[in-house]
Amino acid sequence: MLSATSTPVIEATLPVVGEHLEAIASVFYETMIGDHPELLNLFSRSAQATGEQRSALSGAVAAYAAHLIGAGPAGVAFEHVVDRIAHRHCALGIRPEQYTMVGRYLLRAVGTVLGDAVTPEIAAAWDEVYWLFAAQLIGREARLYAQAGVDGADPWRSYAVANKIDEAHDTVSFVLVPADLKAVPDYHPGQYVTIAADLPGAGRQLRQYSLSQAPTGGTLRITVRRVRGRGGAPDGVVSAFLHDQVDIGDRLRVSQPYGDLVLRPADTPLLLVSAGVGVTPMAAILEHTARTRPTREVTVVHADRDPGRHPLRGDMLSNGARLRSFHEILWYEQGGHPGAHTGLIDTDLIPVQPGTDVYLCGPAPFMQTVRAGLHRRGVADERIRYEVFGSEQWRAAPVAA
Repeated sequence: MLSATSTPVIEATLPVVGEHLEAIASVFYETMIGDHPELLNLFSRSAQATGEQRSALSGAVAAYAAHLIGAGPAGVAFEHVVDRIAHRHCALGIRPEQYTMVGRYLLRAVGTVLGDAVTPEIAAAWDEVYWLFAAQLIGREARLYAQAGVDGADPWRSYAVANKIDEAHDTVSFVLVPADLKAVPDYHPGQYVTIAADLPGAGRQLRQYSLSQAPTGGTLRITVRRVRGRGGAPDGVVSAFLHDQVDIGDRLRVSQPYGDLVLRPADTPLLLVSAGVGVTPMAAILEHTARTRPTREVTVVHADRDPGRHPLRGDMLSNGARLRSFHEILWYEQGGHPGAHTGLIDTDLIPVQPGTDVYLCGPAPFMQTVRAGLHRRGVADERIRYEVFGSEQWRAAPVAA
């Protein structure tokens, strides 16, 4: 809880900080990375090029400040956001001592941008906000690390590539087995791992990929789409490395599984909505449901550019066939495929029954459209669980139009 002294200060200054978030983020990011270039390994280079990374970092503390003064997401909703961030941090190997450095550079950036307007009282209030937020994250992350049995000095484990499978245009699956021949870790369908890729001449880069199969006890599977740069952004260096240079028998450094988009046990109707390679956690969820609750009614909705870019459809259909009630609805931007809709997804055409549980994964604009459309049709926010990799993780659910 924010102190009585700091609360009115944050209420008065949050609008000003909000107006200057982009500038604060720029100064914070450039100063910290300039002094500690090794931190570049934590961030996607395409996200750095487009500015998305700065946007993701800049929103966190401001959103938490709004929450503390009652101007942001309510308690339960924000706890979900904090949990999502903690899982992401653990998958990247973030350690408690890094929060001290981040806090120092962040508050320095606020002072640089706002200048003399930042009095000692204002600085102290924002420092309190930051450390309340950091304490929540550090505590949650410590529990996640303990549950995963992670060694803080080396959170990575070596896996060998047992198989490499072409799934669709520009999309490949990698089947991974522990190099030490010990058991794979337990995980929940819908979770992801981080790949620590050592790029020739470019150092280590970290990328997160959803596990695209249900827990089997013997292997992990990730399904990777080659990232093609758009709008001036570079191609994805890690996806290109995996596609072009990693083959059967090679080894990769992999994190423990993390993520809060996990299937909750229930017998209610299940709606799985995805776009592009966002189908990966849905494939794991559907496979697990077919194994453990074959009487559950499941509807799969997927949007993609064309049938040739639709990954894992064969897996989805074979697992769907094991269910008593299974329906597939498709949208392809480039139409002409029998039984599929043409164009972009239309949420009004998605069947929604009372009590339906929704799981959602895809690009941020797609996520916003589907979530808003489902809210407009009366689906409660607590019944929509979603996964987005990027700055969208800071945002609350949209208000229905």
